[in-house]
Amino acid sequence: MTKVTYTDAQGQQHVLDVSAGTSIMAAAVTHGIDGIVGECGGNLMCATCHVYVDPRDADRLPEMSDDEEAMLEDAVAEHRPTSRLSCQLVMSDDLEEIHVEMPSEQL
Repeated sequence: MTKVTYTDAQGQQHVLDVSAGTSIMAAAVTHGIDGIVGECGGNLMCATCHVYVDPRDADRLPEMSDDEEAMLEDAVAEHRPTSRLSCQLVMSDDLEEIHVEMPSEQL
């Protein structure tokens, strides 16, 4: 399990233990965490699961695909160097913890 800390735009934190094979987006939607919409169900088609990965954690994640990068260009929220789509961040047993911040808007 990976300990995922979600911080919303108001600074409130939510912490979940996320099983290997589950995306950060799926865990947030399943547990009703506001700030991640996941409108397309994790199919890399909407960018409503945009998050900012803590810079300390960014290097421990797989590289972003060209499709993810293209989708982030159309995201509503500001694009930052640590922007990722949380549907593409699938947890593994190798990752102990990760911190993500959610933008103030997704739609």
